[in-house]
Amino acid sequence: MFESAQLDRKISRLEFDQREPDLRERLLDAQARLQTARFSVVVVVAGAEGAGKGETVNRLMSWLDARGVQAHALGEPSEEERERPEFYRFWRRLPARGRIGVFFGSWYTQPVLQHSLGHLNDAELEDGLRRILDFERMLEAEGVLLVKLWLHVSKKQQKKKFKKLEKNPETAWRVTRQDWRYHKTYDDFIGSAGRALRRTDTGLSPWHIIESANSRYRDLTAAETLLSAIEARLEQPVEEAPEVAPLPVPLPVNVISSLQLNQELSEEEYHQELPHRQMLVGKLARKLHRRQRPAVLVFEGADAAGKGGAIRRLTEALDARHYEVVPIAAPTDEERARPYLWRFWRRLPRWGQITIFDRSWYGRVLVERLEGFCGPADWQRAFAEINSFEEQLAESGCVICKFWLSISPEEQLRRFQEREQLGFKRYKITAEDWRNRDKWAAYQAAACDMVERTSSDLAPWTLVEAENKYYARLKVLDTVEKALKKALS
Repeated sequence: MFESAQLDRKISRLEFDQREPDLRERLLDAQARLQTARFSVVVVVAGAEGAGKGETVNRLMSWLDARGVQAHALGEPSEEERERPEFYRFWRRLPARGRIGVFFGSWYTQPVLQHSLGHLNDAELEDGLRRILDFERMLEAEGVLLVKLWLHVSKKQQKKKFKKLEKNPETAWRVTRQDWRYHKTYDDFIGSAGRALRRTDTGLSPWHIIESANSRYRDLTAAETLLSAIEARLEQPVEEAPEVAPLPVPLPVNVISSLQLNQELSEEEYHQELPHRQMLVGKLARKLHRRQRPAVLVFEGADAAGKGGAIRRLTEALDARHYEVVPIAAPTDEERARPYLWRFWRRLPRWGQITIFDRSWYGRVLVERLEGFCGPADWQRAFAEINSFEEQLAESGCVICKFWLSISPEEQLRRFQEREQLGFKRYKITAEDWRNRDKWAAYQAAACDMVERTSSDLAPWTLVEAENKYYARLKVLDTVEKALKKALS
């Protein structure tokens, strides 16, 4: 795998000085053009200790315009990062369109290192690489340009560099006991790295293996590789607006149409039962906090289906210090400049906290699909991306409840008219709500697709018959209680 990076390539100082000015000029020109482009650049700089990753990144940063690039040297995760899924720390640092993010210490570090040390078996490494491929494929599909650089140094060269650094009092601090321990396991590390690189070397995001013994050759090659990738992407034609697919048509009988929407429950029975259900949920939520387990609750449904009322009765049972309600509207400019899941990764709860999403990432397969805000390829791949996202949440210990509140079009009309007549509810009704009624059947068909393709044992959907708002609120509380009880048992 690394034979071509052990050929003792070198660049003289004279040649370096001759080539550097033109390279820097072209880099700055490409970076200036990138500012108005519709993609971002993520650079992964990886390699064995002693390969000069930090030196190369420092050189790149000095040659680029600092206003459009940010380097991320990721060591041990912070307390905030440990309390969320592993990929949270990478998602939150993704650059916006027109910018460059340089990662040394990336999503490859832990799988490769832990496998080389014997802390991960082959199957666990393969699972980690599958997760990486899922992540990178999504970035690619969202327009991110991935440039992956592996800086290679042989075991002999690594040892020589460590000794040279130790001899100089001004650089001796750069070599630690851990570095020498890694040197002893160099062969295992290179074996694990080779496996990872072969598995994740793709047509859109190939690995570029760079010989690193000669720092001038290493730095010029790294910069030229980055420049070539950016220039090639800039020359590609601008994508046209996504095609608009025909609106879906629901099956005559489906999981939503078969619901018995008007469940029996009187107002008196509701008020008798509500405090008890809230007490049970509150007790379990406090236990969840003590156990340091997070929870994510997702509410979707037709306009006026009662999501707000159900959320309000739920939060009445919770300690305000331990939950957050996140209402999801159209993405901001900052959010549109990054992959669509970025804004949701940023709002994930810490240990012991509950985050309630009033609408969610399912907008990609509902409103964005039906309103033509994304093309068919985008919303079709979103099902797998969402499943992967929720799988990572569950694997990190997060409790997940997802609710689809369902009402009939006749009941929605009645509630719309009621809202228009009541001053304190009038703010809830908009022209867009009325317009969406014209696509009622299409929304139902899309919701059926969503439930069928994203309901799992780890993150199941609960369909809530919401014509009777009292019944719907109690069913939500009952479902949350059962989910928390199961997770905490």
